[in-house]
Amino acid sequence: MSDLGLAARQIRYENRSFWRNPASAFFTFVFPIMFLVIFNLLFGSGDYQGFGKTTSVSTFYVPAIAAFAVITATYTNLAISVSFARDEGVLKRVRGTPLPSWAYLAGRIGHSTLMCVLLVAIVTLFGVLFYGVDVPGNKMPAFVVAVIVGAASFSALGLALTGLIPNAEAAPPITNATILPLLFVSDIFIPLEDAPKWLATVAGIFPIKHYSAAMLTAFNPFDSGSGFAWGDLAVVAAWGVAGVLLAIRFFSWEPRR
Repeated sequence: MSDLGLAARQIRYENRSFWRNPASAFFTFVFPIMFLVIFNLLFGSGDYQGFGKTTSVSTFYVPAIAAFAVITATYTNLAISVSFARDEGVLKRVRGTPLPSWAYLAGRIGHSTLMCVLLVAIVTLFGVLFYGVDVPGNKMPAFVVAVIVGAASFSALGLALTGLIPNAEAAPPITNATILPLLFVSDIFIPLEDAPKWLATVAGIFPIKHYSAAMLTAFNPFDSGSGFAWGDLAVVAAWGVAGVLLAIRFFSWEPRR
């Protein structure tokens, strides 16, 4: 079998392993929907008028929650699960098999990307069915590209983070400590309209704010453009390249001593 065939088979294996853990799968898909419901309860789901158009306020919640779902399914999931697999000796055993190392990692990233696409589709459909969200069909190519670029980049960053995680027990707190503060200052959960200028500057350094902006641009019904936020996507992609380089340098297949 070719290396590409092995990578595809690894994706199938990761998919089966994921669905054989019903509790994990359930909460993976429930969390984004739960946040969408909370957003609508806290901030309302009425209509918004502007530029001669009317749309549901919930239309602006969907891209934010979709961005959160992508980050959770890639960065958070990979950083924690790979750290546990490393400490349990799974990575060391995989390393000793004929399976190419890149095929194993491609399988993990490929599965995470598929989960991202499914999560985003579910969040969008939930918004359409229950909150009257308007889906700008002409911008769907931009939305799909943003999802894929974000999935690849945050997957690379998640693998890179494992190089800083000393053991499996430290994986959840370190991962959450590096991502949760940025989620709150990057227009994911709440818009920082009156935030200090220095906080906005700090948030602009990291990829989450740019990713949130790219997702919103692709979903904004009042934007008459193509939906591609090339500048923001370039920043996210640059962080992804940095993640690849760091993962190559610091990724470990054996438990840390």
